[in-house]
Amino acid sequence: MNHQKNSWIAVPQHSDFPLQNIPFGIIQYQNDTPHPATRIGDTVIDLFYLAEYGYFDSLDIKNLSPFSAPVLNDFIALGKQTTNAVREYLMKLFAEDNDYLKNDEKTKAMALIPVEEVELLLPLNIGDYTDFYSSIEHATNVGKMFRDPENALLPNWRHLPVGYHGRSSSIVVSGAEIHRPKGQLKPADSDQPVFGPSRRLDFELEMAFVTGKETKLGESVPVDQAEEYIFGMVVFNDLSARDIQKWEYVPLGPFLSKNFGSVISPWIVTLEALEAFRTASPKQDPEVLPYLSVSGEKNFDINLEVALQPENSEETLICRSNFKYMYWNMNQQLAHQTVNGCNIRVGDLYASGTISGSERDSFGSMLELSWGGKNPITLNDESTRIFLEDGDTVTMRAFCEKDNLRIGFGESVVKILPAV
Repeated sequence: MNHQKNSWIAVPQHSDFPLQNIPFGIIQYQNDTPHPATRIGDTVIDLFYLAEYGYFDSLDIKNLSPFSAPVLNDFIALGKQTTNAVREYLMKLFAEDNDYLKNDEKTKAMALIPVEEVELLLPLNIGDYTDFYSSIEHATNVGKMFRDPENALLPNWRHLPVGYHGRSSSIVVSGAEIHRPKGQLKPADSDQPVFGPSRRLDFELEMAFVTGKETKLGESVPVDQAEEYIFGMVVFNDLSARDIQKWEYVPLGPFLSKNFGSVISPWIVTLEALEAFRTASPKQDPEVLPYLSVSGEKNFDINLEVALQPENSEETLICRSNFKYMYWNMNQQLAHQTVNGCNIRVGDLYASGTISGSERDSFGSMLELSWGGKNPITLNDESTRIFLEDGDTVTMRAFCEKDNLRIGFGESVVKILPAV
């Protein structure tokens, strides 16, 4: 990869979307039907019009209908050989020394759109959603607060990627407004539960990967082949109602506390765009079973940030973390998900679980940042928080930086509205 190669499209300094990124998303522009696009700098590139005007003819793609579909599933299902060829072609097409499209004013007028003029939609039809629990720092913190501080991790945690199947219907795209959930809460001074709005609404800083290849029921994905099945990644905010969760999660785990809304960033960044940012995972002890054993660098150095903005005020950066802290990597997560023969489909989403580091300012949830409400966070406007309040906006950002190359994911933004 040539880190220094520039585009003839203007790319602002510190942009998440240089020529080397080429993420994929779904846009709606004026009265057009939704369809696939990519982005360089602050310019959205309409892939439907590039296909219409013959720009993908040289790639010998037999079926161009995925470029007009309202979600990316059909495009992703073309397979990595094809989707990678499209991405590489776009990098060449928009390189500063390529005049082929640069001089085609008619196509440019149709295909190049300022990002502020388009609506960014949910990029996938998400059939299934798994939420893992793969940060050892987060799991340890929660174990200390909810269970025995001396035995924070349950006996299985270091042996397998713990996870559960969540609700895909309530996954929404960045820019959403989500009402505070209601449910059963059990006050500490009461023997009986009460019903009402959550008083401990929280965010969870996560990343998620998208599967790009399907398997049949009974098949498993070998851990050393897992990346062949992973198309790309998004930022994922798994909103959580901690008080509802505490009462409901025994014996089967999260339910109403998690399924009222999760928010993803609109652009899917491919694994290929992240290649320069590979890094080693934390050392796993004890040694994992053979079906989970990996070699080489299977994690990625992705900087993560969370900002909280009260209504009519400025935002405060309250968390800086990193995806490289993940104890269980994506390869292991997918291998474990399928080792029992569970089949996967194109467009399924697999969230990492909350990503926390070892320092307080790297904790990926309000639960940890305020330590269960004992240590309020002071914001820039001098207000304090222990959990999210109505009117608060949570913005998550993710980006990689190395050797003057920055590859980013954009933002996952959500505003909390009062319960209804």
